[in-house]
Amino acid sequence: MSYRYVQLSPIFNGWPTVLLTAAIGIVLAVVLPLIARPLEYSSTTQALITIKTDIADPYNATRSVEALADGMAGLVNASDVYNFVFNSGYDIDRSYFPTDPIKFRKLWSRTIEASVVRGSGLLVIRAYHPDPVQAKEIANAVAFFYVTKGWEYTSGLGINVRIVDDPVTSRYPVRPNLPLNAVSGFFLGGLAGAGYLLIEADRVRRRHQIEHEA
Repeated sequence: MSYRYVQLSPIFNGWPTVLLTAAIGIVLAVVLPLIARPLEYSSTTQALITIKTDIADPYNATRSVEALADGMAGLVNASDVYNFVFNSGYDIDRSYFPTDPIKFRKLWSRTIEASVVRGSGLLVIRAYHPDPVQAKEIANAVAFFYVTKGWEYTSGLGINVRIVDDPVTSRYPVRPNLPLNAVSGFFLGGLAGAGYLLIEADRVRRRHQIEHEA
């Protein structure tokens, strides 16, 4: 027990340093993401995918719907989707997106997400934007794409997509996650400070040992 205390005593004795590096970690974890990109709100809607099928086994029928939903979710970054979105009649600010194709695709992939709720056939559509109204408009436009044209991208017939949940927009920004970043920065900064103190203590110990042997 005493040996462990000796090993950790530099941390206990140097707690102001640990506290300082933890504070620096919080600042960096919160400020740097804000410099890299603005705060973003999210808007989420859900679409239910159903299929007319002769499959008697409910399990296989569910798997068929999930396979279709997965394929449709993978379309969200396709050019057909965003071209449809910008011409859908929704009030979407096209100037938010860069004109450079590479930069455009990168931002688009960050702006919209589509995922599948397993066992339900639900397609979850989530849009992110600094303006909550724009996030809702984009989510609505993408959902409208799936409802009106989603069936065209499947090999089966009798596909039906309908909106079952109106967009729910966050009241506060959700990206970057500043509270989580602050907690992570606190612990990482504290660990960095503790590591520095231990390394410095070991360096001093080795120097004293060399001087003693000399």
